[in-house]
Amino acid sequence: MLEVTEDLLAASHPINHSVPSSDLSFLFNQKNLSEYRHSIENGLRLIEATIQDKQQPFSGKTPRELAQVFASINLDETLNGTAEALQELTSVYLDDAIYFHHPKYVAHLNCPIVYPAILAELFISSINTSVDTWDQSAGGTLIEQAMIDWTIERIGFAQSADGIFTSGGTQSNLMALLLARDHYCEKQLNGWSIKHQGLPACASRFRIFTSKLSHFSVQKSAALLGLGYDAVVAVDHDEHYQMDMDSLKEAINACKLAGDIPIAIVATMGTTDFGSIDPIHEIHYLCEKEDLWLHADAAYGCGLLVSNKHSHKLTGISLAHSVTVDYHKSFYQPVSCGAFFTRRPECLAYVSYHADYLNPRSATLEGTPNLVNKSLQTTRRFDALKLWLTLRIMGAKALGAMFDDVIELAQHCHKLMKSDGNIDVLTQPAISTLVFRFHPAHSSVKPRKTDDVFLNDCNEHIRKALFKKGEAVIAGTKVDGKSYLKFTLLNPETSLSDIESIIDMIKHEGNEYINRIQSTSLSTSTLVRQTQEAEQEK
Repeated sequence: MLEVTEDLLAASHPINHSVPSSDLSFLFNQKNLSEYRHSIENGLRLIEATIQDKQQPFSGKTPRELAQVFASINLDETLNGTAEALQELTSVYLDDAIYFHHPKYVAHLNCPIVYPAILAELFISSINTSVDTWDQSAGGTLIEQAMIDWTIERIGFAQSADGIFTSGGTQSNLMALLLARDHYCEKQLNGWSIKHQGLPACASRFRIFTSKLSHFSVQKSAALLGLGYDAVVAVDHDEHYQMDMDSLKEAINACKLAGDIPIAIVATMGTTDFGSIDPIHEIHYLCEKEDLWLHADAAYGCGLLVSNKHSHKLTGISLAHSVTVDYHKSFYQPVSCGAFFTRRPECLAYVSYHADYLNPRSATLEGTPNLVNKSLQTTRRFDALKLWLTLRIMGAKALGAMFDDVIELAQHCHKLMKSDGNIDVLTQPAISTLVFRFHPAHSSVKPRKTDDVFLNDCNEHIRKALFKKGEAVIAGTKVDGKSYLKFTLLNPETSLSDIESIIDMIKHEGNEYINRIQSTSLSTSTLVRQTQEAEQEK
């Protein structure tokens, strides 16, 4: 038998010391700038044509219909160049995307975006800076810190406060509750460090209080932090959809009587459905009395920080221990662009970890500004550049004026709905959202029943029917178990005539639904009557 030796293997498989041949024509560097420019220009022309051509915010395609477009695509086979790839992109994405810039998109907290921020995206992607450490970002680090400091001043925190850019409100709220949890343990449990020791035995009794209208990320964060959904106590709201202070006090007292441990209160500064702003001065007073962490979730309401007319609505936000801001909601920035702030910067150490290869402790001692020391993320996009170029090119006053426009539009829209006998609107908008429903009892078309089940079905049908047609996109929600429709107004290009048009569509779809239900009901009634008559004849 032939013995397989290393010498024999080397002889039969000679080692190739040359560098493997690769196609480097797609790498972005000084050798391929012309190809880069050509691709960008082709993409730019396609975007311009697409935006210019859009007559409605959505095509109306169903998931099943759109999935069929993907059925024949083999991702292991490349296409014949950029032009062919962009043509395919049009069919699988652009033709059926949701377009937030369209004035009849009034559904969720998605804003149209300003072009200085889009310009920034080109630099963010092309240079590909990662702002976790100084040796990967240099000036990028300083730009992000400048945007943090600028926002801190707008919030009203002291200069000693600090923060970090995040992917959005969910991550920011997670950071807030992490800091609240760890701070409680350190101060109240004899220096207990969750970072080193894990959760203490009493962690299952920690309780966080927030409005029933707050963002679901509060519950999600509690679960991720090992506290569970049950750690979140949902507090009733008042008639203005703000957290009710009497209910909050009762909930805290009940918690303590049950042997549980209050650690934090989350005040929502702009609820998703109503835009309502919780009474932060009163909540702050209660937090001081009970020694609780106060977090202000201003993911939506943060646009008031640059408002020229309504900034007073956020008075008191500086009393919070931490604040969530989403620039991609009301600062007209592309997704993602959010940030988290705290006036207790020493608590950011709860998320720090020093890796020798990346951010050694010695670098901190030397004063090297490694932003990863205060972030949940390691590799992180340079999203702060979007806000930087926006402020440097158009300015905060221009941003604020746009947000003021949509607040004013919401007020006009509320008056319009109040005067329409076919629409029930729940409350005056606190910022720029309206919750309402088509009420067939007020319609010229009289249904046979107007109970809540019928109203729920009718309004859910309206939303789906509009989405299917794609001429307008609106949202839906539930209040006290009842189905409602919702406008979220963030586009200053949306006019009152656009709103009137959408309301006409809503009433049309509602009346069509009633007619169909009535017709079906009458047909069924006739069939029953004919059957009964036939039985009698027998």
